Amino acid sequence: MKILRAEHYGMCFGVRDAIAQAEQLASTGPLTILGELVHNPLVRERLRALGAKEGALEQEKSATSANVMITAHGTSLVRRKEWVARGYQVADGTCPLVHHLHAELDELVLAGYMPVIIGQAGHVEVRGLTGDFPHATVIGSEADIAKLSNARRLGVVAQTTQPIERVRALVRQIAQARPQTEVRFVDTVCKPTKDRQLALQRLIAEAELIVVVGGHASNNTRQLVETCRTAGRRALHIERPRELVAEDFNKVGIVGLTAGTSTLQETVDLVHARLLEFAAACEGHSPE
Repeated sequence: MKILRAEHYGMCFGVRDAIAQAEQLASTGPLTILGELVHNPLVRERLRALGAKEGALEQEKSATSANVMITAHGTSLVRRKEWVARGYQVADGTCPLVHHLHAELDELVLAGYMPVIIGQAGHVEVRGLTGDFPHATVIGSEADIAKLSNARRLGVVAQTTQPIERVRALVRQIAQARPQTEVRFVDTVCKPTKDRQLALQRLIAEAELIVVVGGHASNNTRQLVETCRTAGRRALHIERPRELVAEDFNKVGIVGLTAGTSTLQETVDLVHARLLEFAAACEGHSPE
């Protein structure tokens, strides 16, 4: 059994920097992270071991310390100001590319466009945008296009972890559904997401089965899994190496391996090692 790692996979710089910041803050004193820093249970366990607590962004009483931290997914300016006004020391773990998304939406609204967000309704990143612009329309599928207002100008952005081809398809459908409307699209899907999606397409072309490593609550990891299945490839979505079962790899010649942007490198390495054990067991010798 041959194992192919994707050219681009795993943790992006925004997640890596947020984790490093949280670990540094937790090591110097009590810290409450306002939500899941990243959608990765292993990272959350590691932060809890350092003494960091988790609170809720929308609930002040959930904070158990004067120092609080915004997660990598960001939040609205309204919510951020509320925490500062209550006297908390607010550390910002927001990914710079999420900050860029907020800035682009701000500019569209200031220019007179009705805000439209392509993404997962209810996701913390999307809630951060709608917190500042509650009149924005969130488009998760073609069916949601019917919810759009009759505004003459629509300004469209996307959640940073959406598949770019899906986003472009929805933008085309919005324009077709509103032929008399000016539709301006600003591409805010982040480069790490694009890189991982493109690398996955190359894996799909070669592998019979693809293992996708990442948190079950991670949007970008789920999108990788969905891309595999849409292309007709078997995909296994796991968080930890122990979730792999040897029987799933019977008669599989080539296995692809990729991971979402909140997945630790050490987790990917352990998954790869377990796959090598399966391959060696099939061949009757020890893994190299």
